[in-house]
Amino acid sequence: MAQVSGPLLFLAACIIKLGYEMSEKNNMTPAEDAARAQNVIKGTSKTLDEIGVEILTVSTDMRTVHAKRIGGFFRQVKNVSAFLWLSFFLLPYVRWDDRQALLFDLPNRQFHIFGITILPQDIWMLASILLFAAMALAAASALAGRVWCGYFCFQTVWMDVFTWIEEKIQGGPNKRMALDQSPWTSEKLRLKGVTNAIFILLSFLTGFTFVAYFTDALQLWQDFFAGNFTGFAWMAIAGLTVTTFLFASKLREQTCTLFCPYARIQGAMIDKQTVLPTYDLDRGEPRGRIKRVRPGEEEPKLGDCIDCNLCVAVCPTGVDIRKGQQIGCITCGLCIDACDSVMRKLDKPLGLIRYASLEEFEGKSLPPLYKRPRVLVYTGIMAVAASVLIYGLATIAPMKLNVLHERSPLFVMLSDGSIQNKFTIKVVNKTDKVMMVRLSASGLEAVKVEGNDAPISVNPGSVGATTLLIKADKKLLSGANTAITIDAVDINNPAIRQKYDSMFIGPK
Repeated sequence: MAQVSGPLLFLAACIIKLGYEMSEKNNMTPAEDAARAQNVIKGTSKTLDEIGVEILTVSTDMRTVHAKRIGGFFRQVKNVSAFLWLSFFLLPYVRWDDRQALLFDLPNRQFHIFGITILPQDIWMLASILLFAAMALAAASALAGRVWCGYFCFQTVWMDVFTWIEEKIQGGPNKRMALDQSPWTSEKLRLKGVTNAIFILLSFLTGFTFVAYFTDALQLWQDFFAGNFTGFAWMAIAGLTVTTFLFASKLREQTCTLFCPYARIQGAMIDKQTVLPTYDLDRGEPRGRIKRVRPGEEEPKLGDCIDCNLCVAVCPTGVDIRKGQQIGCITCGLCIDACDSVMRKLDKPLGLIRYASLEEFEGKSLPPLYKRPRVLVYTGIMAVAASVLIYGLATIAPMKLNVLHERSPLFVMLSDGSIQNKFTIKVVNKTDKVMMVRLSASGLEAVKVEGNDAPISVNPGSVGATTLLIKADKKLLSGANTAITIDAVDINNPAIRQKYDSMFIGPK
């Protein structure tokens, strides 16, 4: 267990440290210090450099976006969401009734979710969960754009964690860009080697943990260290390790802008009433760097944007929000944090970049949610899916009983004058223990049942089948069809029982 807990504790420490990194100030390099503009703010003798506002030059020809980290409200939200993803690595080790609490056992066609076992017969419940999640994503997009991408998507979170690790090892954005462009030296090999080694470790843990949801996690670790992996397990873990490493550490923002289908369809999911990070064009333009006004010169009429480019520098996908909505914007709000930090230093109102809708900038007020048809449709479908799911969870039983009446012939008249019906009985065991099921029939007086002499043994998660021959005196039948009830009870646990209402068919 020590070998198992070591990598997990390392990963937990990395993500916990990320969650508590709330600093407003990033490590500055000499190159960044030299790039600060010595401009003067109107009405004061202090320069922008003295106040702490830096003018950044953003390179647009770099293959990789090296975003600057800055504190703020939305950065804290991203940190918390990253911390919540720690549950992904911990849940496979939670036990429930001597088994893994979350286990998607595909070979045995069983999905164990804590105390609930879902079999193929109940797969509609999983469909309800997927429908609810899809509509929740659509509703969130209609209200606030790609909030899933900005804060909760595993690609965004993993990319954020990987870039944080890269910054701790290689330095700030300017240092990383300079390192990328520099020739290969022993120092560059060391920095890149350590960084990529940690990336591969986290990618391996990600792939390994994902596979652990489909088999017992503790047994998976034992098989790993004993070298007892099957070819499929190796392929699954290796494939997930490689894809995680490539997407989170190499492709990064290209995954969001080029490969993710959600980025392509978001235009159809938002409208003019969707609240998105938006640049206030009227207030910010014309943008420009304020200079000292000499005697006799006319003071330039500039907007509040001083063209510091900090909003671009912090964007994880390299988007310039001042150019309007773009396919690369994941609505993470980091540009809002950056702009607000500058506005505070300049003693100007916040919100030059803020969450707002296009209608709001047109001077219109947002209608209430119940007057937005798109939101109502999404919410209605979510309500239906949630209702179906709640009903399924409330009515799910540890045993399911199916009774099929023989169709040909519907009944047989015996030599003693009694009528015989043949039924095929199927019992589904949804528990993790063996059931010994005894069958009986009621609803007719003096009914005789053959085939229930010995209880049916039904293994966990499987189906047991048998045949019942039910006989009744013709005189006792009330007509061609008489209601009867087939009752199944687990001898090992009499509290588990199911009844099935059927018909006993006789001559007209």
